[in-house]
Amino acid sequence: MSNRNAALDRARTFITLLVLVNHSVVAYTAFGRFYPNHYLWSSAPVVDSQRWIGFNILTLFNDAFFMCLMFLLSGLFVAGSLRRKGVADFLRDRALRLGLPFLAMLLVLMPIAYYASFRLSSSNLGFLDFYAANLKQGVWFDGPGWFIWYLLFLDLLAIPLFYLAPGLIDAINRLSQKSFERPALFAGVLGIVSVAAYVPMLFEVGAVRWFNWGPLQVQLSRTLLYGVFFFAGMGIGAANIDQGLLARSGALARRWYLWSIAAAVAFGALIELVNFRRMKLANLTGAPPFWWQSSYGVVYALACTLICLAVLALFVRFGQREKSIFDPVRDDAYGIYVVHYIPVLWLQYALLDVTALGAVSKALIVFAATLAVSWAATRALRAIPGAKRVL
Repeated sequence: MSNRNAALDRARTFITLLVLVNHSVVAYTAFGRFYPNHYLWSSAPVVDSQRWIGFNILTLFNDAFFMCLMFLLSGLFVAGSLRRKGVADFLRDRALRLGLPFLAMLLVLMPIAYYASFRLSSSNLGFLDFYAANLKQGVWFDGPGWFIWYLLFLDLLAIPLFYLAPGLIDAINRLSQKSFERPALFAGVLGIVSVAAYVPMLFEVGAVRWFNWGPLQVQLSRTLLYGVFFFAGMGIGAANIDQGLLARSGALARRWYLWSIAAAVAFGALIELVNFRRMKLANLTGAPPFWWQSSYGVVYALACTLICLAVLALFVRFGQREKSIFDPVRDDAYGIYVVHYIPVLWLQYALLDVTALGAVSKALIVFAATLAVSWAATRALRAIPGAKRVL
């Protein structure tokens, strides 16, 4: 494995661990709300009485960028994979790597995970009755699996784009090459397109509404935004990745500190807008004022762009070393993502009545135990013959 690929793999592993962190702490945010009569409307599947406002900032930071960056990283090697494998093998690979894990999460893993949340509701059904009732009513639990099916959807869209509109992918790649010394070029275009993809959807459907079609769920306002980052990654990785935006000797990596400052400023602006709404606009009925919603949409999209580029700059600059703390987890990161929601929710459930521990202590216990259990489970699953082709 080249050092370049090692850096990008480490970035992907970092984001996976950040997902675990986010799910571990969301039960302890100050804004948490649980509704026993409508448990699926709650702010998180499990909400603890122990809270820490610092987790509000952490979850807002994660929410601002980490899934967009995951889509960008997932798109990096799609063009090369299509070129190397052809459509049939590419589809077979995606069905194994994405389709099978999504079905396993949908039919087995997520019902087990969400039963912890259901036990906090006003009903007392046993697990099998809970499972059968949801199946009969058409209630599905995607959990973190939403990312997997939507990535599969984008992979399918990439096929006609790759063969019927190669000029678009080439144009993104040329922009990446031009950004070797001028990364602001790529950042500017990505930021503008992100704003155009996000702001109209924000006004049309609101920030928190989810698309639900049977078992397929995704946050509706961000569907186009995720696509923008996925295809941006596809274009960057289409050719000469080591000579473009993500080159180890490029200006993005060399000036990582400038991009980190820009990301911090953008995130600070996002915090101010969110706090203004909670403090000054909380009592307003209906949608927020036009000025706030438009400002939030633009700032969110730009903060997402800048934080993603800052994280990439940091990993391309400092992730080239021979060894990294992320390397032991690298091969198992995808499996950890697939299985982690069960230990997260059940550990949070088990700690609800442990009042001697504060929110920070509980979150640390949940994260550490979740990582340990998920990692061990993934290792065991990957030991099954043929399982490494899936996980």
